[in-house]
Amino acid sequence: MMSPREPIVTPVAVKELRPTQITVGMREVELKRQMIRARSDKETGTFLGRHMVPVVLGPKKRNYVVDHHHMARALLEEGVKDVLVTVTSDLSKLDKDAFLTVLDNRGWMHPFDEHGRRRDYDALPKSMADLVDDPYRSLAGELRRQGGFAKDTTPFSEFLWADFLRRRIDRDAVAKSFDKAMKRALALAKSEDANYLPGWCGPTSD
Repeated sequence: MMSPREPIVTPVAVKELRPTQITVGMREVELKRQMIRARSDKETGTFLGRHMVPVVLGPKKRNYVVDHHHMARALLEEGVKDVLVTVTSDLSKLDKDAFLTVLDNRGWMHPFDEHGRRRDYDALPKSMADLVDDPYRSLAGELRRQGGFAKDTTPFSEFLWADFLRRRIDRDAVAKSFDKAMKRALALAKSEDANYLPGWCGPTSD
């Protein structure tokens, strides 16, 4: 087991990174791509040196990403070959079934599809290229940027918000007008219905 205080930092091919979730918000990925394009190669290198991708080593020493999936997908689509990763835990001695169970129980996995349904472990994509779009994850990401909720250390917190919004805003409404859906999301985020969610910052009686 690696100590999180003494991470191993190493370059890894982006195409070899393994996801620990099924979906991303493709609108979020596009925003990351725009950010990468706006930087020079030198600036991108400096940025990536400061924003390493955290991974857990799994069977066959494969690198399983436990955060920054949107950035990894954006890097892949922008043709960036390698990225620095920091190994937060080495579970490479476990067989695959045991490894996936540990990921799940430690909150290092989010095996839910674009409809918010939990899936079997074998539904996890084998590469960043195979991640599928969940528009509610994009809605949750934009909601946080607009102050709908605060950034929080709870694992996959934005997916919890995405699921909250999924149950209250029609999917067609998100597709038809993202901006209108965002106004609705902002109102919902401040309601008491959302007070159980990480980073909730609605009105209080204090």
